[in-house]
Amino acid sequence: MPAPSRAQVIVIAGPSGSGKSRLAERTGLPVLRLDDFYKDGSDPTLPYITEGPNTGVVDWDDPASWLIAEACEAIETLCREGACDVPVYELAANGRTGWHRLDLGGSPYVVAEGIFAQDVVPHVQAAGLLADALCVTQRPVVTFWRRLTRDLREHRKPPLLLVRRGIALMRAQRAVVAHAVALGCRPVSNVEALEAVRRRTQPAVR
Repeated sequence: MPAPSRAQVIVIAGPSGSGKSRLAERTGLPVLRLDDFYKDGSDPTLPYITEGPNTGVVDWDDPASWLIAEACEAIETLCREGACDVPVYELAANGRTGWHRLDLGGSPYVVAEGIFAQDVVPHVQAAGLLADALCVTQRPVVTFWRRLTRDLREHRKPPLLLVRRGIALMRAQRAVVAHAVALGCRPVSNVEALEAVRRRTQPAVR
């Protein structure tokens, strides 16, 4: 029988560039960055884009590029033990550069956010650890520009690749949101998401 939980998880999903990370920070709760569970760039199991202008490039938007079992294990450990060692992933290094200790400090909630956050919802719900699951969304063109300016500012990839990827993601945004909803997330704006988190956690957060 699993140990009783000390905390529950609030999942924040949404298209790349929708503001998940910023929203998670604004909640004031401990945050588990699920994007740190990407596979290293040298991993032979990484999926690749097979058609279109980005053919031959690693498909970082495919869930197969991500270690879901490891991410779910970290969530369970955090909720049941209150702390966990989690990886540090650096885009510039194309892989993990170390580990850090994430301690909830007694918080009854932890936010888990990332591009594949919706995929953990069925698991944590079955484990009895889910407090809420939100999918933040906005107009695709707004997401496109926010994502592009962020990625260019952080020098994530060559500019032409970022533009091409951004256009593809903009076209796929509605499908991404629909997938998150199918897995149990509620579609909300950033403002609505923050209000929902605060309503749930206000009695516990001073």
